[in-house]
Amino acid sequence: MSSDSHTSVCHLPARSGRVRASSAMAGSVLALAGIVASLSPAARAADQQLVISVYGFAQDAFSEIVYKPFEAQCDCELIVETGNSVERLAKLEARKDDPEIDMAVMSTHDALSASRKGITQAIDVSRLSNHGKLYDIAKDPLGDHLGIGYTFYATSIVYRTDKVSIDSWQDLFKEEIKGRVAFPNVSTNQGPPALYMLGKAMGETDSTLAAPIAAVAEHADDIVTFYERSSQVAQLMQQEEILAAPIGRFAWGAYTKMDLPLAWATPSEGQTGGMNVMILTKGAKNEDLAYQFMDFWLSTEIQTALAEALVDSPANAEVEVSDEIAANLTYGADTVSTLDLLAPDIILDNREQWLESWNNSVTQ
Repeated sequence: MSSDSHTSVCHLPARSGRVRASSAMAGSVLALAGIVASLSPAARAADQQLVISVYGFAQDAFSEIVYKPFEAQCDCELIVETGNSVERLAKLEARKDDPEIDMAVMSTHDALSASRKGITQAIDVSRLSNHGKLYDIAKDPLGDHLGIGYTFYATSIVYRTDKVSIDSWQDLFKEEIKGRVAFPNVSTNQGPPALYMLGKAMGETDSTLAAPIAAVAEHADDIVTFYERSSQVAQLMQQEEILAAPIGRFAWGAYTKMDLPLAWATPSEGQTGGMNVMILTKGAKNEDLAYQFMDFWLSTEIQTALAEALVDSPANAEVEVSDEIAANLTYGADTVSTLDLLAPDIILDNREQWLESWNNSVTQ
């Protein structure tokens, strides 16, 4: 999900000039003073450091809601490294025999890749008091407890309700919106899931995605752009150059602020999406702290605060938020039950072939 193109390291206690939290986030932060005290006491870890690797987005919010409250609880120093998935996975692999990083968060397929490279170890879920509170799809998404889901998001179609109705993924090719559609590039996190759902609408669910890629190729001249970043879609929609596009729910907030009649589609074939997971590195030097931090992040209180700040959709099923907040998240048991997620091994084992097929037919 991250769009960062660089890697940075944040030593929280030495950091200065922090960006001030928004008023909405500030309310959640103030409430955390009581939250930290109410959580189960953790072993004191004076003079210890926990090194984590995370996506680069919303780091000011994560600092206020997760990092600093955890440091106050554990009496330890939290060192945060950020960067895009490729950079972070490469660094984990380069240091797998002498890991610098104790735990990391990444997509399910990147986490599976890390496991296959011998970077990670199974997580002992008995050490996570909040594991049982998670939605079932987040408890063991990789198998063998190689990752624990902490957030997920839906992928569906945003569209102009005054111009078109979207009842199926195939409606992206309707005549009335010909030349007014954006579609995610296959190389993005949204690309394969959108193609999968298009294939499902066509009655083709083969893991090669051959049928939906061929369909996109057939309509390529009618598609405004094969986007790389979600911000591109929001700009095109605001400029009224497009009328529909598949997007991730995490980007929906930008559309709610537009003075346009927009809706989030609920296609008959369902919605797809993605999930991010926590992983534990093999040979982690601060394993006990890593477990404490994972459990802290998965707690109802912290997951609620992140949801209310519109940072992450909660994987903790106990989280309750207002209807206004829920409208901007992938939230609730009913929504979660509709998610038809591509299995991480399907993505990992097929993405090079998908890219080749795409390049040969869509972008030729």
